[in-house]
Amino acid sequence: MIPLIGPDLAAYVDAHTTAESPLLARLRAETQASLAAPQMQVGHVEGALLRILVAISRARDVLEIGTYSGYSGLAMASALPDDGKLVTCDIDPVATAVARRYFAESGHGHKIDLRLAPALDTIAELAAEGRRFDLVFIDADKHNYVNYWNAALPLVPVGGLVVADNTLWSGKVVAPKDDKDRAIVAFNSHVAADPRVEHVLLSVRDGIMLARKLRD
Repeated sequence: MIPLIGPDLAAYVDAHTTAESPLLARLRAETQASLAAPQMQVGHVEGALLRILVAISRARDVLEIGTYSGYSGLAMASALPDDGKLVTCDIDPVATAVARRYFAESGHGHKIDLRLAPALDTIAELAAEGRRFDLVFIDADKHNYVNYWNAALPLVPVGGLVVADNTLWSGKVVAPKDDKDRAIVAFNSHVAADPRVEHVLLSVRDGIMLARKLRD
């Protein structure tokens, strides 16, 4: 991932964001030291934003598509009420084993339902169960972003939020060259053309698409 802002400004942003908990700091350090592709972790600033979005939306049910080592899920779960629920989806048993340890240690583990299966299968199961989610966070394989959007948005009530990570893709959306670049461009265009939502594309970290559902 190529940073969108320089290191001095990134450090300033980090220093002026509410500090992460010691547990999240340990999780971030372990992820960077021991897991493949640690850039997949959302990090301090984006985690803080996700936590605030859950809090200000008063979400009680959250769906996360892409768990990795659990930083974003734990950040969001910490803002849920004690009887709130976060369903998080992934297919990587190694990274999610780290997530499970930190979920259990956090005191928020009882809120978190980690499902190790293809996310589209899990979303179909949740739809069949009649589940609804106040906030959906998409941060998984880029080729399926449009599919995740189409599958998850019907589960979001009017007024609910959908958040997607990596939507500036290191700036490659301006001049896409490969299939992953074009998948993100296609996703951003798909959201922009969807009349069910209002949306804003934010230049936080690697880009965040934030959408609010207006109608079914």
